[in-house]
Amino acid sequence: MMHDIVDTAVAAGSFKTLVAAVKAAGLVDTLKGTGPFTVFAPTDEAFAKLPAGTVENLLKPENKAKLQGILTYHVVPGTVLAKDVATLKTAKTVNGQELTVKASNGSVMINDAKVIKTDILSTNGVIHVIDSVVMPK
Repeated sequence: MMHDIVDTAVAAGSFKTLVAAVKAAGLVDTLKGTGPFTVFAPTDEAFAKLPAGTVENLLKPENKAKLQGILTYHVVPGTVLAKDVATLKTAKTVNGQELTVKASNGSVMINDAKVIKTDILSTNGVIHVIDSVVMPK
């Protein structure tokens, strides 16, 4: 049985920080919504690469808007499968800014993050795993 994006991320076990951030940002209902969404999901290791204290700071209630901005920068409306990602140069995110997409030598970069796993399907979209957190301008 397939789950929505949030439950799929929870079940994967390697997105604990992302799930905590989605909850802190009040985006659970959105990402459980009809969608479809394409989520470029940073792993727990990706969040761990941020400067010390960054994640803890972002999870504070007073930084909710900033956290929402960062998280929605990882979400593209629609279902964009790996075969489609490779043909894009940019992708407009839910937060309104664009991600730069670069495919070369069989790997795909989203800004400075490498896509390490693709096409994790859910009932309301698809997850692609990235190795770094991408930050909006």
